[in-house]
Amino acid sequence: MSLDQYRRKRRLGAAKGSTPEPDDLQAGPGSPADRPIFVVQLHHASSRHYDFRLQMGEVLKSWAVPKGPSLRAGEKRLAVEVEDHPLSYAAFEGDIPQGHYGAGRVDVYDHGNWAMDGDPLEALAAGKLDFELHGERLRGGWKLVRTNLKGRQVQWLLIKRNDAHATDAEADDLLQAPAATSITATGSRRAAASKNTLSKSTPSKATPSKSTPAAAPRARKADARWHKRALALHDARDTPYPRQYAPQLTDHRENAPDGERWLHEIKWDGYRLLADLHDGKVTLRSRNHLDWSDDFPEVSQAIAALPVNDARLDGELVVLDDQGRSDFSALQRVIDGTAKQPLRYIVFDLPGVAGVDISRAPLLERKTLLKTLIGDVPGTLAYSDHVLDHGPAVFAASGKAGFEGIISKQVDAPYANGRARSWVKIKHEQTDEFLVVGYTAPKGARQGFGSLLMATPDKAGLRYVGRVGTGFDEAKLRALSASLGKLGTSSAAVQLPAHVPFRAASVHWVKPTLVAEVAFRGWGKEGLLRQASFKRLRTDKTAPDLQSDSAQPAAARAKGKASPLRITHPERVVYPKKKIRKGEVADYYRAMAPWILPEISGRPLSLLRCPQGVGKACFFQKHHGQGLGDAVRAVPLEQKSGTEDYVYIDDVEGLLQLVQMNTLELHPWGATVADPEHPDRLVFDLDPGDGVNWTQIKAAARDIRARLQETGLESFVRLSGGKGLHVVVPLQPQADWEQAKAFCESFAQALAQHAPDRYVATMSKAKRNGVIFIDWLRNARGATSVCSWSLRARESAGVAVPLRWEELGRVASADAFPLDKALARAKRLKGDPWEGITTLEQVLPTLGR
Repeated sequence: MSLDQYRRKRRLGAAKGSTPEPDDLQAGPGSPADRPIFVVQLHHASSRHYDFRLQMGEVLKSWAVPKGPSLRAGEKRLAVEVEDHPLSYAAFEGDIPQGHYGAGRVDVYDHGNWAMDGDPLEALAAGKLDFELHGERLRGGWKLVRTNLKGRQVQWLLIKRNDAHATDAEADDLLQAPAATSITATGSRRAAASKNTLSKSTPSKATPSKSTPAAAPRARKADARWHKRALALHDARDTPYPRQYAPQLTDHRENAPDGERWLHEIKWDGYRLLADLHDGKVTLRSRNHLDWSDDFPEVSQAIAALPVNDARLDGELVVLDDQGRSDFSALQRVIDGTAKQPLRYIVFDLPGVAGVDISRAPLLERKTLLKTLIGDVPGTLAYSDHVLDHGPAVFAASGKAGFEGIISKQVDAPYANGRARSWVKIKHEQTDEFLVVGYTAPKGARQGFGSLLMATPDKAGLRYVGRVGTGFDEAKLRALSASLGKLGTSSAAVQLPAHVPFRAASVHWVKPTLVAEVAFRGWGKEGLLRQASFKRLRTDKTAPDLQSDSAQPAAARAKGKASPLRITHPERVVYPKKKIRKGEVADYYRAMAPWILPEISGRPLSLLRCPQGVGKACFFQKHHGQGLGDAVRAVPLEQKSGTEDYVYIDDVEGLLQLVQMNTLELHPWGATVADPEHPDRLVFDLDPGDGVNWTQIKAAARDIRARLQETGLESFVRLSGGKGLHVVVPLQPQADWEQAKAFCESFAQALAQHAPDRYVATMSKAKRNGVIFIDWLRNARGATSVCSWSLRARESAGVAVPLRWEELGRVASADAFPLDKALARAKRLKGDPWEGITTLEQVLPTLGR
């Protein structure tokens, strides 16, 4: 597939007198979802003709079709084979000057993807291509058959198959039908072309369809009807659901939940696909927000045909077998162009439609509206049905039917942007995803490699978890070998344990970028995979995805990990008196992430946001909202007003996304999102009234510590970063909030009664003069207190710094550590001032007796 002939026939380059045709012949890396493209160009050369081009490998195989394609079933059109063209030629439109080969106007007539069963190069050599086109004007089945006619160039016949897309029309007739006004060329993208859009034919050669003006009023009427229906849902809001929204992700469970609060869907084995329909234009995205709009035109066309102009869809892109089961291998073959099976977009949620945000409506209501929108007859779009209740029975039945598992969802839950416990995944076999870090040489008749070496993110970077040597067919071996060959490196990404039965010198190391899904039967005593078998490459995931999904502690993942997040307006002054800018705030939180994340990871948060800086209007936010970032997660929590989405994070990316949204203070719950009803931290906030000096505040903290010890509870001390101190009590999460609140109230009241000249346990400011308010109200469900190492939104830029009890006497004030000094303290620390707080096993006194 050499492009030498293409170069020989043209004067390429930037010099005067050169042809404007593309000269960038080297194709760059493409999207994981790149499918082979086709393009048809109308060429007004000395003899007007159509150029028909199919991507095979890194070139466009090309034929000149003098009369253009015919859409009549069985009608044959001469197609003369010409030289291969570079992929970047798919985006070319313009005038080739006189005196150059092919002089004349070139316009893009149609563009899209194509596929066939089997290897296209083998079919090309055999002289018969039987394929399908997915374009704007040309669709359905076609054939190219090589003839025995003699001539200077090889001659073929282009024939339309008899299918639903066959019609009594010529290619010229379709010039009157509108093509896509702007289609990003996959091939052009992969070739790193400077132009990345394809336009329809020039206005002089293509007039708008006569039906176009009437379509807009009909669409407006349809949207008005759907707008009314959507607004009728509970908690619907009369505002469009945001485009580019983050998907809801699943939690994991070993067993299917039971009860009427749950519905159960099939777990489809494909690629997560998000669709934004806006003003009739469709954008398709992967779960990682890669733009897949042009890779699946048949899906885009099906979505555009819905009876609305605005919708947000969430679903899975799959290929189904004869039994209705999703087949991931078949999906990969369709994507690489070696299979013609139809794609299915199975849609399971609808957070927005017709300009209405219905994300807070109960799931069951959203799904009912979704089913009506898609319709009962499955096609390219299909509705993901469900079963109410009976989770264990549904899970068992899914296994007998050969499905991978089920997804169970709470029927009344809102749509959350991020991982939430209202969606859980239950699978029939244990699988996980790991990074490929190397491979061993093949043995016997096997080609390519023997086994893959796998690793997982760990606190030290990557940890070796074992080898995978089974689960590969010949096609997988060839594809993986080609990918591994491009990633070779002399340095090892992991250190091999001493007990592995091979030497590191025998390993071919690769850069840890490929993500593999592996089935296995638990873990061996050395921490290695047992009976591992390769399932597939996850081309829709990257190494950072494993870090965010990892079960390792968030602080461990944060250490040494620089965030790629760009902070906007880093020059904005946040602390005017200290002249501290937003960029410096971000640098502080990035550096302090290993200390801060253990305090807040996996806990509902209240955020103090100051968009205009300290001294201007600031506000608290506890509910999740759009724009916070995809690493800022939502957890649905039951409140008196109903289920509400609260904010939480679990990694440094989420922390910095909060800073990007002008968050200064972080106030976590005293419980985790995994167990929000049982607190594991109590906080007594010592708030001094007028006339109370720092020495008295320190004495009060020591007094409270001693009184807690009398009840059997150890505690830890923290500077508030403002005026007072916090005494923090860790607990085993056994007591509920009512019990915790009752204990804290009784404790504070007892202190106030014992020493009324020193303490008060009521909020009334009139009673605080000269005494310390022991704020025990921080220990109610939903109440929060500032976390260790958080900045405070005060002029001094103080930090809430944790101390060892023996350090308290040497500290001069509650805001003794502004930002710069807090950083310096953290660098000097040789250990955690609160060492042992996570391992201390203590419960409320009433539960311990």
